[in-house]
Amino acid sequence: MQTSKIAENRNLVEDVLGSRARVKIIKALAFDEELTISLLIRKTRLNYVIAMKHLKTLESLNLISEKRFGRIRIYRYNIENPKARSLKKFMEIWEDK
Repeated sequence: MQTSKIAENRNLVEDVLGSRARVKIIKALAFDEELTISLLIRKTRLNYVIAMKHLKTLESLNLISEKRFGRIRIYRYNIENPKARSLKKFMEIWEDK
């Protein structure tokens, strides 16, 4: 693996795990699989603006996806993504689930 690729991957890991709010969102979605924005905010105790900012970041990294039904937004953990799958496994080990 090239040095630039290693640095790029390291930055991705830091981007994903470098925010407590982002980790809360990942944990909530990884273990519940799908949540409406309202339930996600309630579970993580984040405000709407902060949650949306982090959800957009996680969506751009293909760790989650969004479905819309009119005004209802449902966020889903992208378990098909190998990185998302390994991240969930990591959390299961550390959380003893």
